[in-house]
Amino acid sequence: MQRPKSSDELMKTLANLNGEIMPLAEVKISALDRGFLFGDAVYEVLRVYQGKPWLQREHFERLQRSLKAIRMPGIDLQELRKRVLETIAAGGFAEATVYIQITRGAYLRSHAFPAEATPLEFLYVQELQDVYRESRLSGVAVITHPDIRWARCDIKSTNLLGNVLAMQAAKEAGCLEALLYSPDGTVTEGTHTSLFGVKGDMVLTAPNSNAVLPGITRALVLRLAKSAGIPVREQILKKDDLGGVAELFLTGTTAEVLPVVQVDGRPVGDGCPGPFTRRLQQAYAEAVAAFVLGSVEPA
Repeated sequence: MQRPKSSDELMKTLANLNGEIMPLAEVKISALDRGFLFGDAVYEVLRVYQGKPWLQREHFERLQRSLKAIRMPGIDLQELRKRVLETIAAGGFAEATVYIQITRGAYLRSHAFPAEATPLEFLYVQELQDVYRESRLSGVAVITHPDIRWARCDIKSTNLLGNVLAMQAAKEAGCLEALLYSPDGTVTEGTHTSLFGVKGDMVLTAPNSNAVLPGITRALVLRLAKSAGIPVREQILKKDDLGGVAELFLTGTTAEVLPVVQVDGRPVGDGCPGPFTRRLQQAYAEAVAAFVLGSVEPA
């Protein structure tokens, strides 16, 4: 999450459109692009630490899975990775985020795939405005909200209206995130984060399925927990369970490991970030530090 950009900042944000680097403010995309008309597109967001894209392999593997799921072949992901690095270097970015979006291209509006359309490959890099810095220390308040999204949330598509509406409800409630729950009460994830809970001495998180996005940071935290000897079980939490957990925390590309201290106006545990969350925050920080110093990403 980042604050809105001014026109000057947009000029400093560098885009790469089908291989051509330019200021984001100068990018022009057809009004007939299927990403605009139908949300016929997939995307990824990467974090950059000290000029180095973090968990790049994992993000591009997920992008490849998303492309396969929506039947969009022929994208040269090695070339796209090269463009990411070139754009970061061109702007001299240190702490930044990379947004990548691939659409099926522009053609006369028709629902079926147009054979003649050429996919559009778009990315931009912008300096990071870390809005979570203080919240990682103090914790955040969230609300719960019905999950009204489509049935393939495992695809990182640009069809995010359900997420947008839930996030707006959270904002209007003075909260930083909304936890989504299905009709049977199963809590799936946040609008742009994965969810973890702590009960007893066990860290719990929903198993991957079509109902959740397989979070890259989520997967890293599972590996870090294993290395730290923290017991983890992939198990769903119900909305009614949230009042009985000792800790809750969120994970995400820019959120990192983010404590939740209040849900729907009620405190989580003692209302402060808990020890499991703190241990995983420390493990995450150490993994990033090792990556920055040696470009070695955690196994």
